[in-house]
Amino acid sequence: MKKSDQSLYNICIASIKRKAMKPYDFRWTQFYDSDSHPKLLFQNFPIDFAEEELIICSTLIDPYHYSILTTRKLLTNNKGNIESGSLINAKNKWYGEFKSKTDPYSLGEVELVTGERLDYFVETGKAAMIMIYGVKTLIDISKEI
Repeated sequence: MKKSDQSLYNICIASIKRKAMKPYDFRWTQFYDSDSHPKLLFQNFPIDFAEEELIICSTLIDPYHYSILTTRKLLTNNKGNIESGSLINAKNKWYGEFKSKTDPYSLGEVELVTGERLDYFVETGKAAMIMIYGVKTLIDISKEI
């Protein structure tokens, strides 16, 4: 049975809140509560959102380095190279060096159903749980679609 975008969003946000440690005031990473309006934040980004698509979380380092997780896709801009893909039937390959004490961010990786690899930015330290559990949860529940 296909889950609605709202249902996917609710499940992912609940998972993130269970795993991430408060306070949620991280340098680059955040998740978006239902009362925020993240599409306004991303209106100047080169991203097309479907009408029902909801933004779950993001790591925004600068205009050329960011990852955004939505209920429909994972999108990454790495040095101006924008890639995206659906996480339906994808596989987690690597969460990156999210425990690094020296690097402020790392790259996680998923394998899409097409076999292509898609990197995503993970802020190291406590903030890492937001992107890691957002991506992990969406992959897990997308297998049921």
